[in-house]
Amino acid sequence: MALRKLVAGNWKMNGSRGALAELDAIAAAADGNPGLDVAICPPFTLIAPAVAAAPGLSIGAQDVHMAEKGAHTGCISAAMLKEAGARLAIVGHSERRADNHETDAEVRAKAEAAIAAGLTAIVCVGETEAERDAGRAVAVVEGQLDGSVPPQGKGDTLVIAYEPVWAIGTGRTPSIGDVGEMHAAIRGKLATLLGAEGAKVRILYGGSVKPDNAAELMAVADVDGALVGGASLTAAQFVPIIAGAASA
Repeated sequence: MALRKLVAGNWKMNGSRGALAELDAIAAAADGNPGLDVAICPPFTLIAPAVAAAPGLSIGAQDVHMAEKGAHTGCISAAMLKEAGARLAIVGHSERRADNHETDAEVRAKAEAAIAAGLTAIVCVGETEAERDAGRAVAVVEGQLDGSVPPQGKGDTLVIAYEPVWAIGTGRTPSIGDVGEMHAAIRGKLATLLGAEGAKVRILYGGSVKPDNAAELMAVADVDGALVGGASLTAAQFVPIIAGAASA
């Protein structure tokens, strides 16, 4: 089943109000390719300004707390994101799993909180280079899915992003065959976890997605779009990726 593609940009800890000027051309590209979805996930401080600057573009967050409110200094709840105008939230990115020691259970709780608030949860999974070299890549990712996927997830509330940790920001990408193998395994695991709904959940590829490899990557079976890091910071880099997804 062919799913509507999603191209989401993760700005990470980059960007200022001046960077929002990039959204004009990105929004225009999204409007010019109505057959796919485009989203930008800026830092928390830019969510509301981004919504105001590009009201037709989906704006998301890079993280969310699992609690509705409380004594959680420095954290942001799903309801707060929703109020700011966010439509989706990334959870379990490899950088947060590594740097903030987030567990699968915490990732699932965050995804559940996002979904309960009416946001789409983008749940990230991926293996390290050592895990791939040991032949454990598929087993590691399937284990992360077992622990991280919320059982109430559906095609319109849940997205999976596969990001081989060793490819993020390095310029390296797995072979097309490796990407196809992993996305097929993820699709199979989603069917086990979510039943028929698993076929409706989009699976994004992330990890050094660039204008020159976007179309090839997104033509692979069960690659339903991309989660893009550094290349999403400028329209010059991100718009060609949108075009590549549209042509795939």
